[in-house]
Amino acid sequence: MRYTVNASIMLTDLPVLERPAAVARAGFSAVEFWWPFPATTPSEREIEDFARSLEDANVQLTGLNFFAGDMPAGERGVLSHPTRTDEFRRGVDSLVRVARATGCRAFNALHGNRLPDVPVAEQDDAAVENFRYAADAVAVFGGTVLVEPLSGASTYPLRTAADVMAVLDRVNCPNVKLLADFYHLAVNGEDVEALIERHAAEFGHIQLADAPGRHEPGTGDLPLLRWVARAHERGYHGPVALEYVPSQDDPFAWLPRDRRA
Repeated sequence: MRYTVNASIMLTDLPVLERPAAVARAGFSAVEFWWPFPATTPSEREIEDFARSLEDANVQLTGLNFFAGDMPAGERGVLSHPTRTDEFRRGVDSLVRVARATGCRAFNALHGNRLPDVPVAEQDDAAVENFRYAADAVAVFGGTVLVEPLSGASTYPLRTAADVMAVLDRVNCPNVKLLADFYHLAVNGEDVEALIERHAAEFGHIQLADAPGRHEPGTGDLPLLRWVARAHERGYHGPVALEYVPSQDDPFAWLPRDRRA
């Protein structure tokens, strides 16, 4: 099983361009980020510097978010917001440039919170069209669009695997898949073990954190390592992302160094 470190939720005491090297020093060979740039459309220099930081650290970028709005302010994607379609699609075009520079092939597209003054059907139609736009954009180089249920955002409409699968059915693109974040699913009440038994081979990506707390495996009550092992047995062979809030001086102490790379 290959582990990858989410360096947007972890190692945040370091500048973005220093985090790939920190991941490598911790013994890992893979990293993922949310959107690592301050704007929707980074400059060529910003993309080159980001790609060079990965190359210099000898780590592979295994996951990247599409531009998702102002996440610190509570936004969780913009692709379902009809008036922001142009902005989202500019972000897709920028993501394609980053993907080509880094070799990344898995991309998380956050749906967007519900807008109180726009009909739900209009938001859902915008989301479907933008998921398709993103899927077409990354399909040309073998990319996959990931769709994730979230917890902790009361206006975010995708909370369960069934919510995501309903969207996947409407989008109807083979390279759009469920991102199985075991933390979000578990705290939203999902039967994660049953989901793994039925659908592990169809997962596009796995992320994990323990609950309660969203910290390191072993700090909460979730049988994360058992779930990861069973997902592998049931046909999931992609990376497993460590996407948790560190609560210890060494956030990787739970994982022996010889199992990290």
